Amino acid sequence: MERAALWILAVVALASCVPRALAQDFNRDVTNLLTAKPTLSNGDNPFLQTWNATSSICSWRGTVWAYTNGTLLDCDSPEVRANQSLARDADVVVTELNLGATGLTGSIPKEFGLLGALSVLWLRENVLTGAIPLEIGNAASLSVLALDRNRLSSNIPPSLWNLCPRLTLLALDSNALDGEIPNPANPGTQCPVLTDLRLQNNQLSGPIPAFLGDFAALTTVDLSNNSFSGAIPTELGQLANLRSFSVAYNNLSGSVPSFGTAFDAGAFAGNPALCGAPLAAACNGSTAGGGGGAGATARASGGLSPKVVAGIIIGVLAFFVVAGSLLIFLTQARARMPNEKQQVGVDFKREFEEEEAGGEAGKIVHFEGGEALTAEDVLNATGEVLGKTSYGTVYKAKLSHGHTIALRLLREGTARDRAEFVPAIQELGLIRHRNLVPLRAYYSGPKEEKLLVYDYMPRGSLADLLHNGSSGKPGASWARRHKIVLGAARGLAHLHTGLSTPVIHGNLKSKNILVDDNYVAHLSDYGLEKLMIPAATNDVITAASTQGYKAPELIKLKRANTKTDIYSFGIVLLEVLTGKRPGKSPESDEVVDLPTMVKAAVLEEKTTDLFDFDLVRGTVRTPSEDGLLQALQLAMGCCAPTPVVRPDIAEVIRQLEEIRPKVLSSVQSPLYTPDSTSTRSREAFDY
Repeated sequence: MERAALWILAVVALASCVPRALAQDFNRDVTNLLTAKPTLSNGDNPFLQTWNATSSICSWRGTVWAYTNGTLLDCDSPEVRANQSLARDADVVVTELNLGATGLTGSIPKEFGLLGALSVLWLRENVLTGAIPLEIGNAASLSVLALDRNRLSSNIPPSLWNLCPRLTLLALDSNALDGEIPNPANPGTQCPVLTDLRLQNNQLSGPIPAFLGDFAALTTVDLSNNSFSGAIPTELGQLANLRSFSVAYNNLSGSVPSFGTAFDAGAFAGNPALCGAPLAAACNGSTAGGGGGAGATARASGGLSPKVVAGIIIGVLAFFVVAGSLLIFLTQARARMPNEKQQVGVDFKREFEEEEAGGEAGKIVHFEGGEALTAEDVLNATGEVLGKTSYGTVYKAKLSHGHTIALRLLREGTARDRAEFVPAIQELGLIRHRNLVPLRAYYSGPKEEKLLVYDYMPRGSLADLLHNGSSGKPGASWARRHKIVLGAARGLAHLHTGLSTPVIHGNLKSKNILVDDNYVAHLSDYGLEKLMIPAATNDVITAASTQGYKAPELIKLKRANTKTDIYSFGIVLLEVLTGKRPGKSPESDEVVDLPTMVKAAVLEEKTTDLFDFDLVRGTVRTPSEDGLLQALQLAMGCCAPTPVVRPDIAEVIRQLEEIRPKVLSSVQSPLYTPDSTSTRSREAFDY
């Protein structure tokens, strides 16, 4: 009995030593990443599941590896990819962590600060919480730090300025960071290559520090939508390379300093105590002067007297009354003038003409990226109608300064009442993801009509690439189509799982998957059911049925959900694979039921005949080797008649990742973002 007990103790002791020995067997960076993994997520994240001790580090998603001499690991080589001993090679280091928009729900691990060769830390568009660890400032090779669009809180650690010798991008925007911008630990610290500083949409306060003016390479500075106070330092006006600047919507005061580049009033809007060009409010003697001297005269004399303040307020109110009356007069006069160009806002304004004449005006509400828009900009934009439905119209609109936007008009009677509409539109306006078209603003008219402002995508939609004749040929390869559907899946995943309250798309189809110049997918029209009355939502479902994207259970349910979104995604994937437009043909009365068509081809053993000719043209591999059959199987799984059988969006992404096609050409193109070079553009990291 005693011998058995001793044997058990020996086994337990040996077992307890195994993890420690195993950890010591790995090199330092691998050990640190394995230690950091539980902090990033609760263990069910599909992206991080590849980070494990039994697989090659080349299969760890979101990582880029190199030797200490700077030579990148050739993870495309089968020999290198299968080499599990690399995790124990002390000369192998991680140089990039590209984990943007991957559903991370934990916090930022302090172990990242121990990665001495890490040059890129890309964690944007996740749900990370907590503080930014002080230890991040110890990652001496870091040049790109993108932590934006998370839920980070607490103060910005001063140790981040330790990264200055190599730091080129610091993006901390759209979090819940508070406190002041910290001073560097070492006075006189320079950031000689820092070009982008993005701190907007936080809760930062205190003065804007003058030392930012010492960062001579800055081209972009965005401090908008915070609670900064005091004057704008004159030192910022001396940044010769500055091309984009905003301090809008803070509590700044004093005069706007002189900048080498002329910025419009939108860069300084939302600061009632600011004055001077380009703002309409002129500075008087007590407010003239920027920097530390702004407002100094008034403070030294104890401030303005109550009578003077009252006089200023009355004068300002009188000015706005007169200016508003003049603006209404000029707007109506312009509407009566002949104009060869179609004005997007003409019909819209006509609907409001009676109320506007009675003195009631509309209101524009801004979200991130739309702060510079005014109601006049939107309503007087010139453009064209892109499409009409029973519940609204979509316009391509060109603003007076040349920028193009997309406008969606929700007709009178289609939008929910104000109590339901306002919180819903605010929720949609906060959603930001690389694969979603962002809502920039909305205009609410006197009759409660709504005009939604979105980014315009000049390359059009996936439907255009697939079905519009010659314009579709450049986008017809399987590699490009796969990139688009994978991006669409990631956008849908953010709506379903990346928000505190899931958002149902409700109208997913190839026309609502827009693409940019790099063929990155952007979902549009998501969440509209939150804004519209049930009757208008039913019109959307009816249209989806005619167009072939409607899940069968919607006949009874009458309300979309995540499973009906998956069904619609499956139809889109079948459309991509077959090149066939689902639903009723616009040229004839023929109705194409894609799932039924695929089932018939499988029964007749003609599966390979299903694939679009343009899809397989030029490939040297079989449909099975290229992942086409696997994609077809996934699409049919998404279109399963029984909702419970359909995969969730995380499983869809996992399978699409597994069948990512190989690009045969060595020439880099927009087909795929290269994943083996640290010099690629920041916009392409997430692919």
